[in-house]
Amino acid sequence: MITKSAAHVLLRTSSSRVAAKQAVGARMASSASSTAPQSSFLTSRTAIASATLASVGSIAWYTHLYGQLPFIGSVSANSPAEEGLHPASYPWSHKGWLDSFDHASIRRGYQVYREVCAACHSLDRIAWRNLVGVSHTADEVKAMAEEVEYEDGPDDTGEMFKRPGKLSDYMPPAYPNEEAARAGNAGALPPDLSLIVKARHSGADYIFSLLTGYIDPPAGVTIREGLNYNPYFPGGAIAMARVLFDGLVEYEDGTPATTSQMAKDVVTFLNWAAEPEHDDRKKIGLQAVIIFSTLTALSLYTKRFKWTPIKNRKIIYNPPKSSH
Repeated sequence: MITKSAAHVLLRTSSSRVAAKQAVGARMASSASSTAPQSSFLTSRTAIASATLASVGSIAWYTHLYGQLPFIGSVSANSPAEEGLHPASYPWSHKGWLDSFDHASIRRGYQVYREVCAACHSLDRIAWRNLVGVSHTADEVKAMAEEVEYEDGPDDTGEMFKRPGKLSDYMPPAYPNEEAARAGNAGALPPDLSLIVKARHSGADYIFSLLTGYIDPPAGVTIREGLNYNPYFPGGAIAMARVLFDGLVEYEDGTPATTSQMAKDVVTFLNWAAEPEHDDRKKIGLQAVIIFSTLTALSLYTKRFKWTPIKNRKIIYNPPKSSH
């Protein structure tokens, strides 16, 4: 049998254990309650969105300041001097998200290309029909195409013959082949200008700076005979001489033909040649934004219209009254 003193000892021991467990539970509850707001914030969507926004924003700002992604750097075998002077960023009229080409400038740019650039450079990817509705009317383009003779055939006798150009013909090349082009330019090959804006770093800014950037070589720089100094060209020595001078062409609309104006117009024309779908692409993009924003608004309205009665309804249960 258990005596009264032993029972009293057991009762005190069990009560002390219960008190200790309660104290531990209280401490755990207090620590959990103190860390709950912190853990809930760290796992919330707001924290994730804030961290993502801060990361993307810092990367974008770094790229804007230094011109390259952080921790990656630019991989190049050339030194900064060999890559050429970096051109400035010019405010082109078609540079904005919703801006279109200046079609009057495209027309003047084609005149500069035809009277100056076409002597050495070709436009292999541009057909006469591409100019219709962009810079010229159909009758004007037909007249210009007919001024050029194209080889066609064979005829009924099996001979090739010459015919006037048609709208479906492509722009005539400056030289019949690559060898003739190199022979006429001291071994240098004039590039085709169809995609030149896309093929050069900085695009239109680079070509404009190149056309207007011819200067005398600085002290200590020696340029080989037959080459010209242009700081924007990689290496500084370029085979093409300066070709744009004030008053070189006479614009049909009376615009003063300064060097910078001609460079701006011909670069606008070449930018259109590289992206003839530019205006239509932006127009379709704006239409897509309008359509999808309208559909989004209709979807949100329909969702609220359908779910509001369900989410706000109140269900009441009235148990049947007992018959007893």
